[in-house]
Amino acid sequence: MIPKRTIKKFKTIDGEIPLPVFFPDATRAVIRTLDSSDIESTKTPGILVNTYHLYKDLGKDILEKNDGIRQFMSWNGAVISDSGGFQVMSLAKKGDSKGLITDEGVTFKDSNGRKTKLTPEESIRFQMLLKPDMVVVLDDFTEPDCTYEKAKETVERTILWAKKSKEEFLKICKKEKIKKENRPYLLGVVQGGEFLDLREYCTKELVKIGFDGLGYGGWPMKDNGDFNFDVPRVIAENSPENYLLYGLGVGKPEDIVGCFDLGFYIYDCVLPTRDARHSRLYVYNANTINDINIREDNFYSFFDPSKQKYQNDSSPVSTACDCLLCKKYSRSYLHHLFKNDETTALRLATIHNLRFYSLLMEEFRKRAI
Repeated sequence: MIPKRTIKKFKTIDGEIPLPVFFPDATRAVIRTLDSSDIESTKTPGILVNTYHLYKDLGKDILEKNDGIRQFMSWNGAVISDSGGFQVMSLAKKGDSKGLITDEGVTFKDSNGRKTKLTPEESIRFQMLLKPDMVVVLDDFTEPDCTYEKAKETVERTILWAKKSKEEFLKICKKEKIKKENRPYLLGVVQGGEFLDLREYCTKELVKIGFDGLGYGGWPMKDNGDFNFDVPRVIAENSPENYLLYGLGVGKPEDIVGCFDLGFYIYDCVLPTRDARHSRLYVYNANTINDINIREDNFYSFFDPSKQKYQNDSSPVSTACDCLLCKKYSRSYLHHLFKNDETTALRLATIHNLRFYSLLMEEFRKRAI
């Protein structure tokens, strides 16, 4: 049986955000083509930044000088810092220049042979310099096609790294005299691939260590491309009711709806911003915002402004949206921008897609959680 989640708000440095929330990926402290005021205009309450990339490209000195990532990028909203766990898979395991993964941490090697070592402890130390509202511990990503034995190895390493991360987190909080109520959330990540017994084992071991919540880590799709809801169900069934549950990388609207029903109230993904840059806009199948019904099977569709048929279409992209694009510009104008490879096309499309996702969260909040 899945415990009913008791946390209704996401605590931030400046206050609280009602759940659920979707945080777009601002990997290097930026969402391509947007500035921080653009993000705010979409009513997006927070962003996700990536520890590995900022650790490698930005370094500590700039963060210390700016007292964290918010001041550096002039962002007034919430921040979650991802640990770099996904890069363990995408760069260290599957990249062109494979790295080295041990119980001590992971060494990344770029195409020029330059090495970057990231340990669980160093990941926590760097994330605390970012001054986020949630810190995600480093995990060993279970590859989607690995054997049971290999999956178990990633689970054991994930648990080991989680222990090291928690110890380092508490050490920093003690040294800097950060009171418990002022600490960022600390999130453990559940690995184990498609093996449900490993997912259950990993969840229970992380709960023993003690975190503020757990993330659904690893690859979420089945071989046929469908979302694997069995995994988040196992995590939810074995997590305390006061734990935040986070769908790491969960981004398809219908998958978010399914995970929401299992008690997952935090999400991040590159989908809305990446799709926007490829002329793929999300549109609610409704006449107005008040008509949106996310419980319908086909509650949204895709709009491609690059198609020739929109050349003379003076209507807005969507009448069920109040973003800058839909309020001020026509389908015809957006078609013109994409046809001429104008950067403004990418900006307006990205603003629209982010507003689609913030509206999705608003629709959830209309129904008491």
